[in-house]
Amino acid sequence: MDGPTGFALGRALVNVLGRKAGRTRVVLGKDTRLSGDMLEGAVASGVASAGGDVLQAGVLPTPGVAFLIRDTGADAGVMISASHNPFQDNGFKVFSSRGTKLSDEDEEALESVVLNGSTGGTQVGPADLGRILPLDGARERYQSFLVGTFPSGLTLKGVRIVLDTANGATSETAPRVFHQLGAEVEVIHDRPDGTNINAGCGSEDTVDLERRVRETRAHAGLAFDGDGDRLIAVDETGRRLTGDQILMILAGDLQEREALAGGLLVTTVMSNLGLVEACRSLGIRHHASRVGDRFVLEEMRRLGAVLGGEDSGHMIFLEHHTTGDGILSGVQLLACLVRRMAPVSEMASIMKLFPQALVNVEVSRKPDLSGVPEVASVIREVEAELGERGRVLVRYSGTQNVCRVMVEGPGPEATREACDRIARAVQNAVG
Repeated sequence: MDGPTGFALGRALVNVLGRKAGRTRVVLGKDTRLSGDMLEGAVASGVASAGGDVLQAGVLPTPGVAFLIRDTGADAGVMISASHNPFQDNGFKVFSSRGTKLSDEDEEALESVVLNGSTGGTQVGPADLGRILPLDGARERYQSFLVGTFPSGLTLKGVRIVLDTANGATSETAPRVFHQLGAEVEVIHDRPDGTNINAGCGSEDTVDLERRVRETRAHAGLAFDGDGDRLIAVDETGRRLTGDQILMILAGDLQEREALAGGLLVTTVMSNLGLVEACRSLGIRHHASRVGDRFVLEEMRRLGAVLGGEDSGHMIFLEHHTTGDGILSGVQLLACLVRRMAPVSEMASIMKLFPQALVNVEVSRKPDLSGVPEVASVIREVEAELGERGRVLVRYSGTQNVCRVMVEGPGPEATREACDRIARAVQNAVG
Protein backbone atom coordinates (compact mmCIF):
# COMPACT_ATOMS: atom_id res chain seq x y z
CA MET A 1 0.00 0.00 0.00
CA ASP A 2 1.16 3.55 -0.69
CA GLY A 3 0.41 7.09 0.44
CA PRO A 4 -2.12 7.97 -2.29
CA THR A 5 -4.08 4.81 -1.51
CA GLY A 6 -4.07 5.69 2.19
CA PHE A 7 -5.28 9.22 1.44
CA ALA A 8 -8.07 7.87 -0.77
CA LEU A 9 -9.06 5.37 1.90
CA GLY A 10 -9.26 8.12 4.53
CA ARG A 11 -11.57 10.18 2.36
CA ALA A 12 -13.67 7.16 1.47
CA LEU A 13 -14.12 6.21 5.11
CA VAL A 14 -15.79 9.53 5.86
CA ASN A 15 -17.90 9.64 2.72
CA VAL A 16 -18.97 5.99 2.69
CA LEU A 17 -19.10 5.01 6.39
CA GLY A 18 -19.38 8.41 8.07
CA ARG A 19 -22.25 10.07 9.84
CA LYS A 20 -25.13 11.60 7.91
CA ALA A 21 -25.03 14.56 10.26
CA GLY A 22 -22.23 15.73 12.52
CA ARG A 23 -18.52 15.12 12.35
CA THR A 24 -17.24 11.60 11.64
CA ARG A 25 -14.56 10.25 13.98
CA VAL A 26 -12.04 7.58 12.98
CA VAL A 27 -9.65 5.74 15.33
CA LEU A 28 -6.27 5.19 13.68
CA GLY A 29 -3.61 2.74 14.89
CA LYS A 30 -0.47 1.12 13.49
CA ASP A 31 2.09 -1.58 14.18
CA THR A 32 5.86 -1.05 14.18
CA ARG A 33 6.64 -1.28 10.44
CA LEU A 34 8.86 1.40 8.96
CA SER A 35 6.15 2.45 6.50
CA GLY A 36 3.56 2.87 9.25
CA ASP A 37 4.30 6.54 9.90
CA MET A 38 3.96 7.42 6.22
CA LEU A 39 0.68 5.57 5.81
CA GLU A 40 -0.64 6.96 9.08
CA GLY A 41 -0.10 10.48 7.78
CA ALA A 42 -1.78 9.65 4.48
CA VAL A 43 -4.90 8.11 6.01
CA ALA A 44 -5.20 10.88 8.60
CA SER A 45 -4.90 13.55 5.90
CA GLY A 46 -7.57 11.83 3.84
CA VAL A 47 -10.00 11.68 6.73
CA ALA A 48 -9.40 15.32 7.67
CA SER A 49 -9.69 16.51 4.06
CA ALA A 50 -13.19 14.99 3.94
CA GLY A 51 -14.23 16.72 7.15
CA GLY A 52 -13.65 13.87 9.61
CA ASP A 53 -11.69 13.88 12.85
CA VAL A 54 -8.86 11.41 13.45
CA LEU A 55 -8.15 9.91 16.87
CA GLN A 56 -4.54 8.72 16.70
CA ALA A 57 -3.92 5.73 18.95
CA GLY A 58 -0.28 5.26 17.88
CA VAL A 59 1.36 1.83 18.06
CA LEU A 60 -1.28 -0.53 19.36
CA PRO A 61 -2.47 -4.10 18.59
CA THR A 62 -5.21 -4.44 16.01
CA PRO A 63 -7.78 -5.57 18.62
CA GLY A 64 -6.88 -2.48 20.62
CA VAL A 65 -8.12 -0.33 17.74
CA ALA A 66 -11.34 -2.38 17.58
CA PHE A 67 -11.83 -1.89 21.32
CA LEU A 68 -11.20 1.86 21.19
CA ILE A 69 -13.76 2.37 18.44
CA ARG A 70 -16.47 1.13 20.79
CA ASP A 71 -14.92 2.73 23.86
CA THR A 72 -14.87 6.19 22.27
CA GLY A 73 -18.07 5.87 20.24
CA ALA A 74 -16.15 6.43 17.00
CA ASP A 75 -17.66 5.75 13.60
CA ALA A 76 -14.89 3.60 12.14
CA GLY A 77 -11.30 2.57 12.66
CA VAL A 78 -8.21 1.74 10.63
CA MET A 79 -5.26 -0.41 11.67
CA ILE A 80 -2.16 0.01 9.52
CA SER A 81 -0.60 -3.43 9.44
CA ALA A 82 0.22 -6.48 7.35
CA SER A 83 -0.30 -8.78 10.33
CA HIS A 84 2.18 -11.69 10.33
CA ASN A 85 3.83 -10.68 7.03
CA PRO A 86 7.40 -9.28 6.80
CA PHE A 87 8.09 -5.58 7.32
CA GLN A 88 8.17 -4.78 3.58
CA ASP A 89 4.43 -5.47 3.38
CA ASN A 90 1.81 -3.16 4.80
CA GLY A 91 -1.89 -2.57 4.47
CA PHE A 92 -5.10 -1.46 6.11
CA LYS A 93 -7.57 -3.29 8.33
CA VAL A 94 -10.83 -1.38 8.48
CA PHE A 95 -13.39 -1.70 11.27
CA SER A 96 -16.99 -0.59 11.56
CA SER A 97 -18.48 1.48 14.37
CA ARG A 98 -19.19 -1.85 16.15
CA GLY A 99 -15.50 -2.76 16.20
CA THR A 100 -16.00 -5.55 13.67
CA LYS A 101 -14.60 -6.23 10.21
CA LEU A 102 -16.67 -4.65 7.46
CA SER A 103 -19.57 -6.36 5.76
CA ASP A 104 -19.15 -7.39 2.11
CA GLU A 105 -21.34 -4.46 1.07
CA ASP A 106 -19.35 -1.83 2.96
CA GLU A 107 -16.03 -3.34 1.87
CA GLU A 108 -17.09 -3.31 -1.78
CA ALA A 109 -18.32 0.29 -1.49
CA LEU A 110 -14.98 1.40 -0.02
CA GLU A 111 -12.98 -0.50 -2.64
CA SER A 112 -15.05 0.98 -5.44
CA VAL A 113 -14.36 4.53 -4.27
CA VAL A 114 -10.65 3.95 -3.63
CA LEU A 115 -9.88 1.96 -6.77
CA ASN A 116 -11.87 4.24 -9.08
CA GLY A 117 -10.05 7.33 -7.85
CA SER A 118 -13.35 8.96 -6.90
CA THR A 119 -13.69 11.34 -3.94
CA GLY A 120 -16.67 9.32 -2.77
CA GLY A 121 -18.53 12.48 -1.76
CA THR A 122 -18.62 16.22 -1.90
CA GLN A 123 -15.59 18.40 -1.16
CA VAL A 124 -15.50 20.38 2.07
CA GLY A 125 -14.43 23.97 2.50
CA PRO A 126 -11.47 25.18 4.60
CA ALA A 127 -13.68 25.86 7.60
CA ASP A 128 -15.04 22.30 7.56
CA LEU A 129 -11.75 20.38 7.49
CA GLY A 130 -11.30 17.80 10.22
CA ARG A 131 -8.73 17.64 13.03
CA ILE A 132 -5.98 15.09 13.70
CA LEU A 133 -5.91 14.54 17.45
CA PRO A 134 -3.95 12.22 19.76
CA LEU A 135 -6.16 9.72 21.57
CA ASP A 136 -5.02 10.31 25.13
CA GLY A 137 -4.47 7.19 27.20
CA ALA A 138 -5.20 4.84 24.31
CA ARG A 139 -2.84 2.09 25.43
CA GLU A 140 -3.82 2.40 29.10
CA ARG A 141 -7.53 2.12 28.26
CA TYR A 142 -6.94 -1.01 26.24
CA GLN A 143 -4.70 -2.53 28.91
CA SER A 144 -7.35 -1.89 31.56
CA PHE A 145 -9.92 -3.66 29.41
CA LEU A 146 -7.65 -6.72 29.02
CA VAL A 147 -6.88 -6.94 32.74
CA GLY A 148 -10.60 -6.71 33.44
CA THR A 149 -11.27 -9.91 31.46
CA PHE A 150 -9.25 -11.98 33.97
CA PRO A 151 -11.59 -13.78 36.39
CA SER A 152 -11.99 -12.09 39.74
CA GLY A 153 -10.65 -14.12 42.65
CA LEU A 154 -7.77 -15.54 40.59
CA THR A 155 -4.20 -14.29 40.33
CA LEU A 156 -1.14 -15.06 38.25
CA LYS A 157 1.12 -14.60 41.25
CA GLY A 158 3.81 -17.27 41.11
CA VAL A 159 3.17 -18.07 37.44
CA ARG A 160 6.30 -17.73 35.29
CA ILE A 161 5.78 -16.91 31.63
CA VAL A 162 7.88 -15.90 28.64
CA LEU A 163 6.39 -13.55 26.06
CA ASP A 164 7.51 -13.21 22.44
CA THR A 165 6.06 -9.95 21.14
CA ALA A 166 7.41 -10.35 17.57
CA ASN A 167 9.02 -6.89 17.68
CA GLY A 168 5.53 -5.70 16.93
CA ALA A 169 2.46 -3.96 18.26
CA THR A 170 2.27 -5.95 21.53
CA SER A 171 5.84 -5.10 22.60
CA GLU A 172 4.75 -2.59 25.25
CA THR A 173 1.16 -3.61 25.91
CA ALA A 174 1.47 -7.36 26.58
CA PRO A 175 4.20 -7.22 29.28
CA ARG A 176 2.30 -4.54 31.19
CA VAL A 177 -0.92 -6.57 31.18
CA PHE A 178 0.67 -9.75 32.54
CA HIS A 179 2.78 -7.85 35.07
CA GLN A 180 -0.38 -6.19 36.32
CA LEU A 181 -2.02 -9.60 36.73
CA GLY A 182 0.87 -10.69 38.97
CA ALA A 183 2.85 -12.97 36.65
CA GLU A 184 6.63 -13.26 36.60
CA VAL A 185 7.33 -12.10 33.05
CA GLU A 186 10.31 -12.40 30.75
CA VAL A 187 10.01 -10.82 27.31
CA ILE A 188 11.91 -11.60 24.12
CA HIS A 189 11.81 -9.91 20.72
CA ASP A 190 10.47 -6.66 22.14
CA ARG A 191 12.86 -4.20 20.47
CA PRO A 192 11.13 -3.09 17.25
CA ASP A 193 13.30 -1.11 14.82
CA GLY A 194 10.86 -0.85 11.92
CA THR A 195 12.33 -3.76 9.98
CA ASN A 196 12.46 -6.68 12.44
CA ILE A 197 8.73 -7.23 12.97
CA ASN A 198 7.91 -10.98 12.61
CA ALA A 199 11.54 -11.68 11.64
CA GLY A 200 12.40 -15.10 13.06
CA CYS A 201 10.11 -14.55 16.03
CA GLY A 202 6.53 -14.32 17.22
CA SER A 203 3.70 -16.69 16.40
CA GLU A 204 5.24 -17.57 13.04
CA ASP A 205 8.57 -18.77 14.50
CA THR A 206 8.56 -19.97 18.10
CA VAL A 207 12.02 -21.62 18.21
CA ASP A 208 13.50 -18.93 20.48
CA LEU A 209 10.43 -18.99 22.72
CA GLU A 210 10.51 -22.78 23.04
CA ARG A 211 14.17 -22.69 24.06
CA ARG A 212 13.68 -19.88 26.56
CA VAL A 213 10.71 -21.59 28.22
CA ARG A 214 12.86 -24.69 28.78
CA GLU A 215 15.83 -22.67 30.04
CA THR A 216 13.78 -20.66 32.55
CA ARG A 217 11.46 -23.54 33.50
CA ALA A 218 8.51 -21.26 32.82
CA HIS A 219 4.95 -22.47 33.13
CA ALA A 220 4.15 -21.32 29.60
CA GLY A 221 5.27 -19.21 26.67
CA LEU A 222 3.00 -16.89 24.68
CA ALA A 223 3.83 -15.71 21.16
CA PHE A 224 1.94 -13.00 19.30
CA ASP A 225 2.10 -11.94 15.67
CA GLY A 226 3.12 -8.48 14.51
CA ASP A 227 -0.25 -6.82 15.01
CA GLY A 228 -1.30 -8.82 18.06
CA ASP A 229 -4.47 -10.54 16.91
CA ARG A 230 -2.98 -14.07 17.04
CA LEU A 231 -1.68 -16.26 19.85
CA ILE A 232 0.45 -19.38 19.68
CA ALA A 233 1.42 -20.96 23.01
CA VAL A 234 4.31 -23.11 24.20
CA ASP A 235 3.77 -25.53 27.08
CA GLU A 236 6.11 -25.98 30.06
CA THR A 237 8.14 -28.62 28.20
CA GLY A 238 8.88 -26.21 25.36
CA ARG A 239 6.43 -27.84 22.97
CA ARG A 240 4.55 -25.56 20.58
CA LEU A 241 0.76 -25.84 20.70
CA THR A 242 -1.46 -25.17 17.72
CA GLY A 243 -4.35 -22.73 17.78
CA ASP A 244 -6.71 -25.72 17.69
CA GLN A 245 -5.16 -27.17 20.84
CA ILE A 246 -5.52 -23.85 22.66
CA LEU A 247 -9.15 -23.60 21.55
CA MET A 248 -9.85 -27.09 22.89
CA ILE A 249 -8.32 -26.22 26.27
CA LEU A 250 -10.53 -23.13 26.46
CA ALA A 251 -13.66 -24.88 25.15
CA GLY A 252 -13.21 -27.79 27.56
CA ASP A 253 -12.85 -25.41 30.50
CA LEU A 254 -15.96 -23.44 29.50
CA GLN A 255 -17.93 -26.64 28.96
CA GLU A 256 -16.96 -27.97 32.39
CA ARG A 257 -18.10 -24.72 33.99
CA GLU A 258 -21.33 -24.76 31.94
CA ALA A 259 -20.30 -21.46 30.36
CA LEU A 260 -19.96 -22.62 26.73
CA ALA A 261 -23.15 -21.23 25.20
CA GLY A 262 -25.06 -24.01 23.45
CA GLY A 263 -22.11 -26.32 24.07
CA LEU A 264 -20.79 -24.98 20.75
CA LEU A 265 -17.31 -24.26 19.39
CA VAL A 266 -16.89 -22.57 15.99
CA THR A 267 -13.67 -23.06 14.04
CA THR A 268 -12.86 -23.22 10.32
CA VAL A 269 -12.52 -25.99 7.75
CA MET A 270 -8.74 -25.79 8.34
CA SER A 271 -9.04 -27.17 11.87
CA ASN A 272 -7.28 -30.45 12.59
CA LEU A 273 -9.42 -33.59 12.63
CA GLY A 274 -8.18 -34.12 16.16
CA LEU A 275 -10.23 -31.12 17.25
CA VAL A 276 -13.37 -32.66 15.77
CA GLU A 277 -12.72 -35.90 17.64
CA ALA A 278 -11.97 -34.06 20.90
CA CYS A 279 -15.21 -32.11 20.63
CA ARG A 280 -17.10 -35.35 20.10
CA SER A 281 -15.50 -37.00 23.13
CA LEU A 282 -16.28 -34.00 25.37
CA GLY A 283 -19.84 -33.61 24.14
CA ILE A 284 -19.09 -30.26 22.50
CA ARG A 285 -20.91 -29.32 19.32
CA HIS A 286 -18.57 -28.24 16.54
CA HIS A 287 -19.30 -26.02 13.55
CA ALA A 288 -16.80 -25.30 10.75
CA SER A 289 -16.94 -21.95 8.93
CA ARG A 290 -15.09 -20.62 5.91
CA VAL A 291 -11.46 -19.64 6.53
CA GLY A 292 -11.07 -16.18 8.06
CA ASP A 293 -11.80 -14.73 11.48
CA ARG A 294 -14.51 -12.56 9.95
CA PHE A 295 -16.43 -15.66 8.85
CA VAL A 296 -15.88 -17.32 12.23
CA LEU A 297 -17.44 -14.27 13.90
CA GLU A 298 -20.41 -14.29 11.50
CA GLU A 299 -21.15 -17.92 12.30
CA MET A 300 -20.67 -17.38 16.03
CA ARG A 301 -23.26 -14.64 15.99
CA ARG A 302 -25.65 -16.61 13.81
CA LEU A 303 -25.43 -19.69 16.04
CA GLY A 304 -25.11 -17.99 19.43
CA ALA A 305 -21.58 -19.21 20.22
CA VAL A 306 -19.24 -17.46 22.65
CA LEU A 307 -15.96 -19.07 21.57
CA GLY A 308 -14.49 -19.53 18.11
CA GLY A 309 -11.25 -19.24 16.23
CA GLU A 310 -8.70 -20.54 13.78
CA ASP A 311 -5.79 -22.95 13.99
CA SER A 312 -3.56 -20.00 13.00
CA GLY A 313 -4.13 -18.49 16.45
CA HIS A 314 -7.06 -16.12 15.92
CA MET A 315 -9.48 -16.63 18.83
CA ILE A 316 -12.67 -14.75 19.52
CA PHE A 317 -14.24 -14.50 22.98
CA LEU A 318 -17.54 -12.90 22.09
CA GLU A 319 -18.44 -12.17 25.70
CA HIS A 320 -15.37 -9.93 25.87
CA HIS A 321 -14.49 -8.69 22.39
CA THR A 322 -15.61 -8.42 18.77
CA THR A 323 -12.44 -9.65 17.11
CA GLY A 324 -9.47 -11.96 17.57
CA ASP A 325 -7.11 -10.76 20.31
CA GLY A 326 -3.81 -12.50 21.06
CA ILE A 327 -3.27 -10.93 24.49
CA LEU A 328 -6.85 -11.62 25.56
CA SER A 329 -6.43 -15.24 24.44
CA GLY A 330 -3.26 -15.51 26.53
CA VAL A 331 -5.04 -14.06 29.55
CA GLN A 332 -7.83 -16.63 29.25
CA LEU A 333 -5.40 -19.53 28.71
CA LEU A 334 -3.47 -18.64 31.86
CA ALA A 335 -6.75 -18.30 33.76
CA CYS A 336 -7.39 -21.95 32.83
CA LEU A 337 -3.93 -22.86 34.10
CA VAL A 338 -4.46 -21.38 37.57
CA ARG A 339 -8.11 -22.42 37.82
CA ARG A 340 -7.40 -26.04 36.97
CA MET A 341 -4.01 -26.16 38.71
CA ALA A 342 -2.70 -28.32 35.87
CA PRO A 343 0.28 -27.86 33.54
CA VAL A 344 -0.43 -26.68 30.02
CA SER A 345 0.83 -29.97 28.55
CA GLU A 346 -1.74 -31.89 30.58
CA MET A 347 -4.56 -29.58 29.56
CA ALA A 348 -3.56 -29.91 25.89
CA SER A 349 -3.68 -33.72 26.08
CA ILE A 350 -7.46 -33.66 25.61
CA MET A 351 -6.77 -33.31 21.88
CA LYS A 352 -4.70 -35.72 19.79
CA LEU A 353 -3.29 -34.06 16.66
CA PHE A 354 -3.69 -35.88 13.38
CA PRO A 355 -0.51 -35.74 11.25
CA GLN A 356 -0.86 -32.68 9.05
CA ALA A 357 1.23 -31.29 6.20
CA LEU A 358 0.86 -27.77 4.81
CA VAL A 359 2.65 -26.37 1.78
CA ASN A 360 2.32 -22.81 0.48
CA VAL A 361 2.76 -22.65 -3.29
CA GLU A 362 3.44 -19.29 -4.94
CA VAL A 363 1.09 -18.82 -7.90
CA SER A 364 0.94 -16.43 -10.82
CA ARG A 365 -2.85 -16.64 -11.15
CA LYS A 366 -5.82 -18.00 -9.23
CA PRO A 367 -8.14 -20.04 -11.45
CA ASP A 368 -10.78 -22.33 -9.96
CA LEU A 369 -8.70 -25.45 -9.32
CA SER A 370 -11.67 -27.75 -9.96
CA GLY A 371 -11.39 -26.58 -13.56
CA VAL A 372 -7.65 -27.35 -13.80
CA PRO A 373 -7.61 -31.05 -14.78
CA GLU A 374 -4.01 -31.81 -13.84
CA VAL A 375 -4.63 -30.50 -10.30
CA ALA A 376 -8.15 -31.83 -9.81
CA SER A 377 -7.13 -35.36 -10.81
CA VAL A 378 -4.28 -35.50 -8.27
CA ILE A 379 -6.58 -34.21 -5.52
CA ARG A 380 -9.12 -36.94 -6.34
CA GLU A 381 -6.39 -39.59 -6.25
CA VAL A 382 -5.17 -38.50 -2.82
CA GLU A 383 -8.70 -38.28 -1.42
CA ALA A 384 -9.42 -41.81 -2.66
CA GLU A 385 -6.23 -43.12 -1.04
CA LEU A 386 -7.01 -41.48 2.31
CA GLY A 387 -10.67 -42.41 2.44
CA GLU A 388 -12.03 -41.73 5.91
CA ARG A 389 -8.54 -41.70 7.43
CA GLY A 390 -7.76 -38.14 6.36
CA ARG A 391 -8.74 -35.17 4.26
CA VAL A 392 -7.48 -32.65 1.71
CA LEU A 393 -8.01 -28.91 1.63
CA VAL A 394 -6.61 -26.73 -1.17
CA ARG A 395 -7.36 -23.01 -1.17
CA TYR A 396 -5.90 -19.69 -2.25
CA SER A 397 -4.72 -17.13 0.29
CA GLY A 398 -6.92 -14.05 0.47
CA THR A 399 -3.94 -11.70 0.97
CA GLN A 400 -1.04 -13.26 -0.96
CA ASN A 401 -0.40 -14.88 -4.33
CA VAL A 402 -0.22 -18.24 -2.63
CA CYS A 403 -2.14 -21.51 -2.82
CA ARG A 404 -2.28 -23.39 0.48
CA VAL A 405 -2.25 -27.18 0.22
CA MET A 406 -3.19 -28.99 3.44
CA VAL A 407 -3.41 -32.76 3.91
CA GLU A 408 -4.21 -34.72 7.06
CA GLY A 409 -3.63 -38.44 7.17
CA PRO A 410 -2.92 -41.53 9.27
CA GLY A 411 0.87 -41.13 9.38
CA PRO A 412 3.39 -38.31 8.93
CA GLU A 413 5.32 -39.76 5.96
CA ALA A 414 2.29 -40.65 3.86
CA THR A 415 0.66 -37.33 4.71
CA ARG A 416 3.73 -35.33 3.65
CA GLU A 417 4.10 -37.31 0.41
CA ALA A 418 0.45 -36.73 -0.50
CA CYS A 419 0.71 -33.01 0.28
CA ASP A 420 3.88 -32.64 -1.80
CA ARG A 421 2.26 -34.47 -4.71
CA ILE A 422 -0.66 -32.01 -4.81
CA ALA A 423 1.66 -29.04 -4.31
CA ARG A 424 3.78 -30.11 -7.32
CA ALA A 425 0.65 -30.32 -9.45
CA VAL A 426 -0.41 -26.81 -8.37
CA GLN A 427 3.10 -25.48 -9.02
CA ASN A 428 3.22 -26.98 -12.51
CA ALA A 429 -0.22 -25.71 -13.42
CA VAL A 430 -0.45 -22.17 -11.98
CA GLY A 431 2.94 -21.44 -10.39
